[in-house]
Amino acid sequence: MSRFSSFRQFYPYYLQEHRNRTCRRLHFIGSWGVLGCLALAMWQQQWGWLLAALLCGYGFAWVGHFFFEKNRPATFSHPFYSFAGDWVMFADILRGRLPL
Repeated sequence: MSRFSSFRQFYPYYLQEHRNRTCRRLHFIGSWGVLGCLALAMWQQQWGWLLAALLCGYGFAWVGHFFFEKNRPATFSHPFYSFAGDWVMFADILRGRLPL
């Protein structure tokens, strides 16, 4: 796997690793779950929701990769770019730039 010198270079690779529609849908659901868990953590001031946010986000994403996309999540090789890619892809789906 090549190195990326910027997120701009990484994002097309990230999208290529999310061609499977079910995988993208699971990422999208997981991202909504993360936002919900973060909101609950702040509203209830119960910080266990932060752990739930991590489990929700990565759980849905990794199921998508292992069972539908059949590839290794970029989180393992590019954790920061991958995290950013999750949220850019989420925003692209919300804006209608990427099909769900």
